[in-house]
Amino acid sequence: MNDLIRSTAAELAAQIHAGEVSAVEVTQAHLDRIAQVDTAVHAFLHVDTEGALAAARKVDADRVAGQQPASALAGVPLALKDVLTTEGVPTTCGSKMLEGWIPPYDATVTRRLREAGVVILGKTNMDEFAMGSSTENSAYGPTHNPWDLDRIPGGSGGGSSAALAAFESPLSIGTDTGGSIRQPGSVTGTVGVKPTYGTVSRYGLVAFSSSLDQAGPCARTVLDAALLHEVIGGHDPLDSTSIDRPLPPVVAAARQGADGDLSGVRIGVVREFAGEGYQAGVLASFTAAVDQLRALGAEIVEVSCPSFTYALSAYYLIAPSEASSNLARFDAMRYGLRVGGDDPSLSAEDVMSLTREAGFGAEVKRRIMIGTYALSSGYYDAYYGSAQKVRTLITRDFDAAFEQVDVLVSPTTPTTAFKIGERVDDPMAMYLSDLCTIPSNLAGNASLSVPSGLAEEDGLPVGLQIMAPAMEDHRMYRVAAAYEVARDAAQGGPLIHRVPEVSV
Repeated sequence: MNDLIRSTAAELAAQIHAGEVSAVEVTQAHLDRIAQVDTAVHAFLHVDTEGALAAARKVDADRVAGQQPASALAGVPLALKDVLTTEGVPTTCGSKMLEGWIPPYDATVTRRLREAGVVILGKTNMDEFAMGSSTENSAYGPTHNPWDLDRIPGGSGGGSSAALAAFESPLSIGTDTGGSIRQPGSVTGTVGVKPTYGTVSRYGLVAFSSSLDQAGPCARTVLDAALLHEVIGGHDPLDSTSIDRPLPPVVAAARQGADGDLSGVRIGVVREFAGEGYQAGVLASFTAAVDQLRALGAEIVEVSCPSFTYALSAYYLIAPSEASSNLARFDAMRYGLRVGGDDPSLSAEDVMSLTREAGFGAEVKRRIMIGTYALSSGYYDAYYGSAQKVRTLITRDFDAAFEQVDVLVSPTTPTTAFKIGERVDDPMAMYLSDLCTIPSNLAGNASLSVPSGLAEEDGLPVGLQIMAPAMEDHRMYRVAAAYEVARDAAQGGPLIHRVPEVSV
């Protein structure tokens, strides 16, 4: 495999900025890799070859002209989840409803990437409107996990995680509403980060659940994720929920953690995130990870967060309710798909009904119906209102836990990657994939997944979830970076280098 493909984003940036390799060479190597393997992986919905090479040429021209790099990641390629708008490039959200739609503007995350000189290779596959845990709900077909092409790469951001694991891109962007960055990271052996809600702009992020959605960085190393986090994060006046405070020092924390010393750090193990429903290999990997953290000098404390047991139920009332409201904009009148519009015998309501029937997939329809019911007259207080009360209790549990410890840890997801098609007829089994990740979305605090090894029974990746208080994202980066160094030393090198070569 080409050395440029296996390099980290930090390594590639250093080589580009030193003139040892051009941004065009790096970009072309990744475009060649996409052409080689993406027929099998299906990580991308759209590859912007011309746009990527043009962006790379600009980085090279600026360097030759003696200009300083636009950012620490200038010239490094990236795969962008197809839920963030891109001017002049299709944005479909994995749905037939937006097939062929070309947005007239960039999302703030997209704009910041471009301004930083990051090379956007294209748009990645996802569960339709980010609703799913397997990327099987995409209207354009499933993405395959590079570790085993018969298995799912997680969801909803499976395309972004698969692109990393298949070495199609060194960086990617995902969005996390209930685990859609961290769960794909866990099952593909990559790093996925959900920043504190409000620290990465949602402007131009096509909304699923507005109080939960959060864009974040995906990478193959903790440092690479931190570098990308720094590029996309920060206050945005275009987003009314954006926090007007400096971004936590995530890059400095990742570099500090790489020294491998966690002396004085108190780490809480969440009692409620262990027991029935967890794969044996996942629990074994988690136990080994906690032992490694202890060996690095951390103090391990068991903490209880009793309201976490209600998080899944609360989430599947709040998120569908907000989705029911947000997806009402797809009405066949303003943009996107329009079915029956040329038939003068059809009313506007008829056209809307036909369009939504044809344009939305089964999972999106299921969540719209759940949400509409939960918000309906006579049921609002019993369902949506009660779920919001549970959300408050979960936030209080986090606050109480963080009075005792610096970060919390748990498995990222209860199982390794399951086979494609295995859970499509069992929504509850699918929803349980996000059992450990949902509480952080409900509370809005920071959380990441870092690979912790391979499960003994199937040889597939397992993730360690590290959770930090809101606006204290740097704490989890320090712990994750320290753990990553110890893990690689114990397991004979970076876990990602053990992914099988994709068979095409």
